[in-house]
Parts: sequence; C-alpha cells; structure tokens
Amino acid sequence: MGNHLVANKSVVKGIFIISLGLGMLTNNVYANQDPTAPLGWQAPAKKHTATRARLPQLQSILCDEQSTCTAILNNTVVSVGGRVSGYTLSAIQDESVTIRRGNKQWRLDMFAENIKID
Repeated sequence: MGNHLVANKSVVKGIFIISLGLGMLTNNVYANQDPTAPLGWQAPAKKHTATRARLPQLQSILCDEQSTCTAILNNTVVSVGGRVSGYTLSAIQDESVTIRRGNKQWRLDMFAENIKID
C-alpha cells in the first residue's frame, strides 16, 4: 500500500505540472486578443514613427598649447571627426562647434540660447 501511495503522488505531481504548463499557454493566447472585441475584428497595425535624435549638448571646448581642440558633447570628449549620438563633429571654433548628420549641419554655440542651422 505504501508503494501505491508514492506512485499516486508522482502521478499527481506530473498532472499538476502539465496542467500548470497548459494554463500558461492558454493565458498567453487570451492576452494576445481582446475578449470584448467583436468576432473577426483585428486591431489596426501600429504606425512606426521615426524618432528624431536630439542634438548633442555642447558643454565645453578645450584646446592645448598646440591649438589641438576637443569638445565635450553630452559628457563625452570628442575630437574633430568623432561621433556622438549619431552626429559627427566636423569643426571646432573658439566658442562653437559644427556637427553633421547626413547632409545637414548645425553650429552649437557655447553660450547661445539658439542653435543655428547652416
């Protein structure tokens, strides 16, 4: 009788695990459709909206004795030709930098409130 009880516990455990797994699969099916929607109704496809990358923030311009300058954009030290947030640093002046992305370029001034598009 003891062996019969152990075998029944194993069967019960197996059935429980299988039913738990099937229950998870069933919940996934219900989560993918709205039970209150009319029969045959399909949700409209989501439109893909392009996200625009924000312009980097110019925080500092540093030049050494040989007039080799670097800029700090978005807390990253960048030299001419370097990239930050998808933009390429194309020039460094005394109080501004020029960045490019594709065929557009922007001049970021050190202390300006406005960004100038060239």
